[in-house]
Amino acid sequence: MARLRPRSATYVAPPNIALVKYWGVRDPELALPYNSSLSVTLDRMRSRTTVAFDASLDDDRVELGGAPAVGGPRDGVVAMLDRVRAAAGIAAKAHVRSENNFPTASGLASSASGFAALAGAASAAAGLPLAGRALSRLARFGSGSASRSVFGGFVEWRAGHRPDGRDCYAAPLFPPDHWPELVDAVAIVRGAPTKEVRSAVAMQSTVRTSPVYRARLAAVPRRIARMRRAIAARDPAALFPVVMEECDDFRAVCETTRPTLDYLTSASRAVLGEVRALNREAGRPIAAYTHDAGAHVHVFTVRRHLPTVRRRLAAIAGIQEVRVVRPGPGARRIGGPRVGPA
Repeated sequence: MARLRPRSATYVAPPNIALVKYWGVRDPELALPYNSSLSVTLDRMRSRTTVAFDASLDDDRVELGGAPAVGGPRDGVVAMLDRVRAAAGIAAKAHVRSENNFPTASGLASSASGFAALAGAASAAAGLPLAGRALSRLARFGSGSASRSVFGGFVEWRAGHRPDGRDCYAAPLFPPDHWPELVDAVAIVRGAPTKEVRSAVAMQSTVRTSPVYRARLAAVPRRIARMRRAIAARDPAALFPVVMEECDDFRAVCETTRPTLDYLTSASRAVLGEVRALNREAGRPIAAYTHDAGAHVHVFTVRRHLPTVRRRLAAIAGIQEVRVVRPGPGARRIGGPRVGPA
């Protein structure tokens, strides 16, 4: 393997919220999901990651949120570095520094933003000119949802069919400015617990034990098609009901997993109830809830209804803040010199 002079690269990447969830992999070695998924990349929240390969290091140094990483989080980063080293033909160890400007490991897709940023920074620092599909393919090995955070706006991660995974990557559907009226009011739950079981492990328990998992897989392609049409038409009345239908279905497979997976708190469930009440009072869907494997809840609405939605969510006991975000750009490199192998 080639030796590498100390080179570094920094990437920022956003989280995304899946409107149609990926939950379960058919090939863990290649990180191939059972179903395609559809997401919105979010602005204002981001992971910032710097990777510096340095032949003088005896071991990889990984800092997450200003503290040395240990256990599973460190192992995941090192596995990504090993994959990049193998592709680039280098042996140097790396110093990795990563931080988020939003809560970690509590259902806000910090793994998506973190691994998208890591894949970008590590490949750039190693001299691999990866972008678009190639970077999306690499990012999915760290976290499946990271494949979507490579791109901005509305994104579809295609599960693909090839056994080698070459057709499994994310692709942009609509740019961030496609639907200017659409907003996401994120209800941040005070004291939200961090996940005790990593999603990668939890979802495989669902595949094995949930009696409703197969029915969900059968319904997903139709939901994606309905959502694509609704987003293309910028039609909240068509989009919002199917977003909630999908979220409820995702929650059902989690709650019927053995042992059960219940990511919500009482405040989370109150948010779901408040959104249902808002829609009943309006006589039409003016908002839609969705959540990932965590307690925080994303509530989509349009600008004219945002003041009402935000006020109602903020009044719920246990909600720390309502953070308003919009569709935003994908991962990008931050400054620095051109990088590559020595």
